[in-house]
Amino acid sequence: MGKSKEKNELLEWIKAIGIAFLFAWGIRFFLLTPIVVDGASMMPTFENGDKVVVDKIGPRLTEYNRFDVIVFEAKENTNYIKRIIGVPGDSISFENDELFINNKRYEEPYLETYKKELLDNGTLTEDFTLEDYLGEVVVPEGHFFVLGDNRRHSTDSRDPNVGFVSREKVLGTAKVVFFPFNNVKVIK
Repeated sequence: MGKSKEKNELLEWIKAIGIAFLFAWGIRFFLLTPIVVDGASMMPTFENGDKVVVDKIGPRLTEYNRFDVIVFEAKENTNYIKRIIGVPGDSISFENDELFINNKRYEEPYLETYKKELLDNGTLTEDFTLEDYLGEVVVPEGHFFVLGDNRRHSTDSRDPNVGFVSREKVLGTAKVVFFPFNNVKVIK
């Protein structure tokens, strides 16, 4: 009787571990996934090497919004993390380091620290319109116009190799920096 009880207990442990593994895999594959920020294109919001949690399910149930930070597939096996500036139908322009969406001025509080630290007293974002870079007047349906927060050193929608980002290429929104511990924060 003792060996049978030990065998049943071992099988129960194996099943419990298997279920826990499948649950963890499901969460990582379908709901949340960690990524590592590579490069300085999103400074000061993200530093090179920050580990970020990407919410893969939330945006699929709702809409992506202007100023959400998203992770998208830029090319095969290469993901970028950028901020949505324009949604479908938006006209975008920058003038004197100020953002205009559909001819209305918008604040970008996430850039204030960076703007104050510019040593050359120039602008963080050059003057441009969508038409200047991408030949379109508005963001096309099913696409987003994205920029890195470190505007002077970011490969983003201004680069024709990236251009407008298709909704199908978006993996999710970046919600939390969880490592390094001195940079832990929730992204707004």
